[in-house]
Amino acid sequence: MTRLTVNNEAVEYRMAPDTPLLWALRDAANLTGTKYGCGTGSCGACTVDVDGKAVRSCQVPLRAVEGTFVTTIEGLSRERAHPVQLALIAENVPQCGYCIPGIVMAAAALLKRDPMPSDEAIRAGITNICRCGIYPRLIEAIQRAGRAIRGDERLPAAPRPGIEPAEAARRVPALDPSGGR
Repeated sequence: MTRLTVNNEAVEYRMAPDTPLLWALRDAANLTGTKYGCGTGSCGACTVDVDGKAVRSCQVPLRAVEGTFVTTIEGLSRERAHPVQLALIAENVPQCGYCIPGIVMAAAALLKRDPMPSDEAIRAGITNICRCGIYPRLIEAIQRAGRAIRGDERLPAAPRPGIEPAEAARRVPALDPSGGR
């Protein structure tokens, strides 16, 4: 049994101690925002915050996180109101979205350590892979999130989560499955 705190809730996993944290989060806790990408720790899709550090959860066995505090994308901000999330939306960074939870978690951990990172510090700290090529906008978005965290800038609110399909279709007619009939 492994005990830790996940998204501010005490959790006890009854899984083999060598089970990767990724699978405990996804399979046992149904926290599917943490993505499986490469399984080797190279892509960063599975990045979570463990005691303030960005960690590739596919490479961390449960036994290594006993007693730690783990934050997943779901625990960062259910309302998508964290400055990193708002800045990424404001800068039109997300495309396909698969890598975004890991990038958000890596950026949030970076900004905890350094709320005014240089471009070089961002490149060194965010090694996540994005096949859509968001990198130029990502650097500006992380700089912008840092300004928001420091109180130097206000970010626009994100769209509310859980928008109803009919409301989405009203706002974006191309999403109307009836074709406007």
